[in-house]
Amino acid sequence: MKILIIGSGGREHALTWKIAQSPRAELIFVAPGNGGTSSLATNVPIPASDIPGLVEFARQQQIDLTIVGPDDCLAAGIADVFEAEGLRIFGPKKEAARLESSKAFAKDFMKRHGIPAADSWEFHDSLAAHAWCRNASYPLVVKADGLALGKGVIIAQNPLDAAMAIHQCMDLSAFGAAGQKIIIEEFLEGPECSIHAIIDGSGYLAFPDARDHKRAYDGDQGPNTGGMGTISPSGTLDEALWQRVHKEILEPFVAGLWADNIAFRGMLFPGLMLTKDGPKVLEFNCRFGDPETQVLVRRLDTDLLDLIEAALKDRVAEQTPKWSTRAACCVVMASGGYPGSYTTGHVISGLPGATSNSDVIVFHAGTRAVATDVQTSGGRVLGVTVMGVDLPTARTAAYEAVAKISFEGCQFRTDIGGSFGCD
Repeated sequence: MKILIIGSGGREHALTWKIAQSPRAELIFVAPGNGGTSSLATNVPIPASDIPGLVEFARQQQIDLTIVGPDDCLAAGIADVFEAEGLRIFGPKKEAARLESSKAFAKDFMKRHGIPAADSWEFHDSLAAHAWCRNASYPLVVKADGLALGKGVIIAQNPLDAAMAIHQCMDLSAFGAAGQKIIIEEFLEGPECSIHAIIDGSGYLAFPDARDHKRAYDGDQGPNTGGMGTISPSGTLDEALWQRVHKEILEPFVAGLWADNIAFRGMLFPGLMLTKDGPKVLEFNCRFGDPETQVLVRRLDTDLLDLIEAALKDRVAEQTPKWSTRAACCVVMASGGYPGSYTTGHVISGLPGATSNSDVIVFHAGTRAVATDVQTSGGRVLGVTVMGVDLPTARTAAYEAVAKISFEGCQFRTDIGGSFGCD
């Protein structure tokens, strides 16, 4: 099979790494790819936003299957265009992708179908939002309605924080069109957890749980990022809670799709808060998580291509994949200043030494190959991903590998997985 993977981050490197293990993957292209994907596949200099260019490439190369990584091209309708051209693609169409691209749409869906989530209020006008927040109870969460690279969420501890968040989103357009409308939510307390499930017309196939660390700095401090590291399993989801996730979230989600006549073939990735009242949805994502994918593909012992093809045939509910009982830990190494401004073009050293242990895989995100060097090219640069017999073992080995890698301005959290008694 000829396969095209769309995207340039750590998620896409992880997907490429896993798909390359399939005996049916004869030729893999990644558009545009990065310095890591180039060692496993052929990078194609077409940005993920260039849907006509990607369609033309898929036609010319007679691509058998396209797998979409980023959320923005799904929101732009890439799956609709590919399917209209008779090209097979894994990822939901534009209407279904609205469950991620519009938090207001997702909130309405959850309310309609009884899926537990935080209470929320929608605002199209900053003056109305400011007025409402003056008499609200705190803390609150202010969210840009649209896609903001995982950064459009601000926790307001008091009215001043809320006013600044509203001003940033709606008046200063810090998140562009994504912040023209905002959602204000009640603040939920409890450990967070990420769930993945492949959805198709037959039902769903749940993956093991994971936990992302969104804040930039140790102790869950600082601004939100696209994700500074992740672990799987999360250490917070016991069997009783898992059953509640199935009964209260995944099953109603699929039933809601059928009731609303929304066709969804792709990956659902809900972020959950495990509150004292049970699991509640923080947000829906309609694609593989990043950096959750990095730990999940390490634990998946089944051919991922088999699962994706089953979904395209509406047979995913029949699948019984095998998962490693070992734990996985991913530590993201980022450019100095991320998620704010940062510089690129710095040479990365120490990669061969870091991967001398077979349990260590370094997934590239913001990198590019320049002659014999690998250089930084983005905010999140590398995802050092390690398997271990348990989480403390995986975590220790991950930080040992991180210590062998360096580039100018490198920053990373030192407590990934540490909130679960691993320190």
